[in-house]
Amino acid sequence: MKTYTITVNGNVYEVVVEEGAGAPAAAPVAAPKAAPKAPVAAPKAAAPKAAAPAAAGGIKVEAGAAGKVFKIDAAVGQAVKSGDPVVTIEAMKMEIPVVAPQDGIVASINVAVGDAVEAGTLLATLN
Repeated sequence: MKTYTITVNGNVYEVVVEEGAGAPAAAPVAAPKAAPKAPVAAPKAAAPKAAAPAAAGGIKVEAGAAGKVFKIDAAVGQAVKSGDPVVTIEAMKMEIPVVAPQDGIVASINVAVGDAVEAGTLLATLN
């Protein structure tokens, strides 16, 4: 038998594991051994293009789903109307257009074709 100390979500557990064929699965032996520590903040992932989006344009165009940027449909300086596609994302073999939320002029495109994006990623800004 071996005893291990394992930390899960800041809680410390002591676990006893039996070695050999036919040994039962490991189970916690006791309640947490130490007081939980404050969670450590995870490092933030770098944005694809770390530009100041608020300075570029006040209207945000964000991804509605995770996927890969398939096509850039609008160019910086182009006028778009509400509902016009700005960027197309590919997710699960489907092309999903991300449209302008209102009329405006494209101030910035914050992604490139082939970039992987998560839901809520800033794709572009409009003025």
